[in-house]
Amino acid sequence: MRILVWHVHGSWTTAFVQGRHTYLLPVDDERGPDGRGRARTWDWPAGAQEVPVADLREAEFDVVLLQRPHELELVERWTGRRPGRDVPAVYVEHDAPRGGAADSVHPLADQDAVPLVHVTQFNRTYWDNGRARTRVLDHGVVDPGYRYTGSSESLAVVVNEPVRRRRVAGTDLVLDLADELPVALYGMGVTELAGVKNLSVYEDLPQARMHELLGTHRVYLHPYRWTSLGLSLIEAMMIGMPVLGLPATAAPEAVPAAAGVLSSDPDVLRATARRWLADPEEARLRGLAAREHALRAFGIERFLTDVDALLAEVVA
Repeated sequence: MRILVWHVHGSWTTAFVQGRHTYLLPVDDERGPDGRGRARTWDWPAGAQEVPVADLREAEFDVVLLQRPHELELVERWTGRRPGRDVPAVYVEHDAPRGGAADSVHPLADQDAVPLVHVTQFNRTYWDNGRARTRVLDHGVVDPGYRYTGSSESLAVVVNEPVRRRRVAGTDLVLDLADELPVALYGMGVTELAGVKNLSVYEDLPQARMHELLGTHRVYLHPYRWTSLGLSLIEAMMIGMPVLGLPATAAPEAVPAAAGVLSSDPDVLRATARRWLADPEEARLRGLAAREHALRAFGIERFLTDVDALLAEVVA
């Protein structure tokens, strides 16, 4: 099957393009949000192929996978085909509602031509999906391998743009912990916090290098107040890291009790962090439980099987 898909979320697309299909990725000279083409910091297989935007009208594809509302218009303008009418289409919603859960109407809620696919049950329940046909496609992650050593008595966090997304990402909680404990912060835009006491920052590393470094830290901290289920959390669990975090959105369903501690009480998080920093064996055992669960729940083979079933349903 030939699938037209934009490179929007690097980690998610990395899993998606591992399948047996051909993945057509629009590319333009600027490599901007609508024409990034292939990823630069992830290792993608040869089936992920760049297609110049100017060539899309003549390109052959069987289905289009949409991820942003304006892509509906892009497909029609660039290819001459209307998603859900002239070509089969599916819309993957990566995010939780950004407004109130009671009144967040999804942009595709007033149509039923394009199935609306959420990446967590939480997201499907909290969005108002209107009359759109809905599905859930649980995340899948390429196994980075067991990389945990926990040799560094520190906490690791992965957050992009932690200053701009301060409350949503829980950056204030990270800084509160860093006031007493060593914390390593990975992601884009993290250098804005360089120089903060007890905080080390690692800006925009290649994925493989980030995984290697993450495994050296004793604990993984997931401080998000409101988000979808971050793939960095699942990757950390697969690496074998024990998890600390807030019991928000889909996290309680993704992190079993054996794998970590989720609490709304900062004192509980702080005390647990101190305990694991002082007890590497408990941290190691928690991390092993995290890896076992993540491989079972979010393994790439299960994900690709679910993707194929979804595409077969849409194209039929």
